[in-house]
Amino acid sequence: MYFSTRYCVELGYFLHHYGGMYHIMKKNILIIDDSALMRRVLSDIINSDERYQATEVAVNGLEGLELLQSRGKDFDAVLLDINMPKMNGLELLEALKQKGIKATVIIVSTIAKKEARETIRALELGAFDFVTKPESFIEVKSNIFSDRLLECLTTATKAASSTVKSTAIKEEKLLKQVKTEVQAVKDAGHKKASGMVPQGANKLIALACSTGGPKALHSVIPNLPENLDAGMLIVQHMPGGFTKSLADRLNELSPLTVKEAEDGDILRKGTVYIAKGGYQMRLKKQDNQTYRISISQEPARHGLLPCADIMYESLVDTDFSQITCVVLTGMGGDGTVGISQLNKRQNIYVIAQNEESSIVYGMPKVIKDAGLVDEVVALNEVSNAIIKNVGVC
Repeated sequence: MYFSTRYCVELGYFLHHYGGMYHIMKKNILIIDDSALMRRVLSDIINSDERYQATEVAVNGLEGLELLQSRGKDFDAVLLDINMPKMNGLELLEALKQKGIKATVIIVSTIAKKEARETIRALELGAFDFVTKPESFIEVKSNIFSDRLLECLTTATKAASSTVKSTAIKEEKLLKQVKTEVQAVKDAGHKKASGMVPQGANKLIALACSTGGPKALHSVIPNLPENLDAGMLIVQHMPGGFTKSLADRLNELSPLTVKEAEDGDILRKGTVYIAKGGYQMRLKKQDNQTYRISISQEPARHGLLPCADIMYESLVDTDFSQITCVVLTGMGGDGTVGISQLNKRQNIYVIAQNEESSIVYGMPKVIKDAGLVDEVVALNEVSNAIIKNVGVC
């Protein structure tokens, strides 16, 4: 085949200037942090992955706001510090909200008590997720921080990765196993819950969520009444140091009581217990017919501390009249195995968040595809679905 000299020259020019974008379209990341060292660390991690490039940096929220106002669409994600001069991270998020500027923001935060509260506030204001800053040079040099950061970026920007593919394969195997178990339960004639059970009956709500969960919980928990006719357990995937701040903030906003679960807590109606980050939570029946919460230090399951499957499995031998299971936004399929075990022995009613309102449509999708869901609702309808099913006392 013959190609003219002019064609070859033009083709060479095109490939030189534009060919790279057909090889891989890198995601553009904006870093906003007042620490020169942290900006360098974050840039090195981002640029080490061929899917991303640190295209701009800002030393405070004011510089970051100017960049997002003028070039917001150029950035696929923003890494944001909280404590900065001139304009801090929270003030930036508030400004973005007021101006209607959309940005996928990941908070890169320390685990200090004060900043833990501020991180929860940032998630409430619309931040996608957060990554805890390394506390030592050794941690910076290890893969723990970089892996977590890149994992978070992958989820936030929907970039392809081996981790995402691996998760999809695991979910497929999980679904196959659970669907078989669900069909066996149906074949055995086990009846599913038909909805609200009588007032005064012994009921429980057990909720699971992950990525996007803190913001989702801010839409659900404050809209539940203080006389809710059930106690409520929550597993939100979150490291230690942050769950208490999450519980305290929700308690400020809610008519019912919200607290970080403590070992030995007695389950009470109208109280929400959030599993402690870095620990596993179970519910145990006592001889006097009350239920106590068990908080234990033990290995993570599937890398999760706390793990929703463990919470749900602990409910298998309880004697509640009905257990309302709620699954909200989150990566993976945590909760599905535990709920499938409950389905064999307990009267359960399962509510799942819909795809449109989920930050990450993973956990609710897996439980729905497993055939275990009774009701799929948008996030702003979850609290009403819970109230309708559980009732008040």
